[in-house]
Amino acid sequence: MATFQNYLGIHESSLYLQSRRAEVLASNLANVDTPAYKARDIDFRQVLQAENSAASNAFMQISRTGHIQPDSEFSGDELQYRNPYQASVDGNTVEHQVELAAYSDNAMRYLASLRILGGKFNTLNTAIRGQ
Repeated sequence: MATFQNYLGIHESSLYLQSRRAEVLASNLANVDTPAYKARDIDFRQVLQAENSAASNAFMQISRTGHIQPDSEFSGDELQYRNPYQASVDGNTVEHQVELAAYSDNAMRYLASLRILGGKFNTLNTAIRGQ
């Protein structure tokens, strides 16, 4: 029997990671003029793969329904420093155009995941109503 998590697929994890990445990118943009600030980002595919494999391993190891799942916050290993295309005099590695492009790309992917999940919920709603 298919579970609800299997039905939603990777999109639940994807939305969470995309929202966290948006926070990191927004932090970079907010600190564009801060001296010595180092721009950070995540490798989305790598983190999503690691989270899904960890989730599947954790699912296999759960022996009771009352067990609490750990939060999947970013560790220092997942946040990576971004190398600037052109170094600034004050040591800040944030490049406004690069951050805006990354932020808008992340936003489009977030909206795509929302639409896919919305379609899945509409399908479930239709099935429940029996239409």
